[in-house]
Amino acid sequence: MNLSPHFTLAEFTRSERAERLGLDNSIPNNLMSNANRMAMLMEQVRSILGNKIIVVNSMYRSPAVNKAVGGSRTSYHLKALACDFVCPSFGSPYDIAFRLHLDTKLIYDQLIYEGTWVHWGLNELDKKPRMQVLTMRKGKYYNGIILK
Repeated sequence: MNLSPHFTLAEFTRSERAERLGLDNSIPNNLMSNANRMAMLMEQVRSILGNKIIVVNSMYRSPAVNKAVGGSRTSYHLKALACDFVCPSFGSPYDIAFRLHLDTKLIYDQLIYEGTWVHWGLNELDKKPRMQVLTMRKGKYYNGIILK
């Protein structure tokens, strides 16, 4: 099932850990509107990155999957409002994060350069987007996109 021209429900729910452990990672009906919002935002990201193919590492995580991967209890992945991804044909995760943080038209909650991927988060509809830009290194967060 396509959520947008370039993103499917299957890639938004795919989880190697869920498959390995036999965990259900289906998006509940009440979160499908969030998944659709994320798909539309990821279409904007794809456009900014030159319409290159984006590889989604993790989008939705069921509570069981989130626990299995050691995710935060407050992770927006649990709400289908976060996406970890790479775009190898555009460049490194640093290149991607740096390019996205320069775009003044994008509205988002969090952009985190996590070293081997980019974390992209949306706000809940009743909350103002924080437009937070961070780099994560060894479990700690730093303001901005930092290469070293």
